[in-house]
Amino acid sequence: MIIDFHTHCFPDPLAPKALASMQKLNGLTPSTDGTASGLEAKMKADGVDFAVVCNIATNAHQLPKVNSFAIDINDFSRTLIALGSAHPDSDILEDELQRLIDHDIRGIKIHPEYMPYYIDDPKWDRVFSLCEEMGIFVLSHTGFDLISPERIAATPERVVRVLDRHPKLTFIAAHLGGKRCYQDVLTQLCGRPNLYFDTAVISRLDKNNEYASEIIVKHGADKILFGTDTPWGEPKQEIEFIKKLSLTSAEEEMIFHENAEKLLFK
Repeated sequence: MIIDFHTHCFPDPLAPKALASMQKLNGLTPSTDGTASGLEAKMKADGVDFAVVCNIATNAHQLPKVNSFAIDINDFSRTLIALGSAHPDSDILEDELQRLIDHDIRGIKIHPEYMPYYIDDPKWDRVFSLCEEMGIFVLSHTGFDLISPERIAATPERVVRVLDRHPKLTFIAAHLGGKRCYQDVLTQLCGRPNLYFDTAVISRLDKNNEYASEIIVKHGADKILFGTDTPWGEPKQEIEFIKKLSLTSAEEEMIFHENAEKLLFK
């Protein structure tokens, strides 16, 4: 079984505009049309059994709509598993998180680059404290992003501060702990409790087998989640990248699905 823990899709009417805007920014050719059905078709073609859809609220006003889209996916799709989102400026944050729980959504996705707050800004503390109390995991973009090349809002050092302030929070640092920050990931993040990394789009953007293997060994395969960042990654290519890392079959099983199952289903 393969569970892709990091994918994206958009409501059908918004998908063309969303993909065009992001493609202009990152220069990558998308591997789907940006819709849920397009994602499901890509999964089937590339041998992915389930995909986690990451939904992001970039402002407080859109949070209810973003979470309603996540709920619709989670309630009606057999192969897509949605994450909701949260925004530190929302005055209905606790209600929104409870609404996610009521629909069996166990995690949220955030992307600090799209917000005015670094990830260790005290504005996030209310979000992370509620997630600790309610048993909701947080998946966050970490490291470099083309949307703000001069501002990395979630460096390994900043993530450390979050983990220190919220020791019971289950935190997933996307892109192997911090895109293009791998040396700091090794020295500052590897081995931290309640911390996972996903492998989203590391093959397509970084092509760095040395860091991938070293980080997985040091942090432990039991805390690594397979991810592709589809439509910005190619699932088949990312699967092959993991299989070329000289992992044991047991480690591959943990990364491809067992670790994800523990977070999503148990």
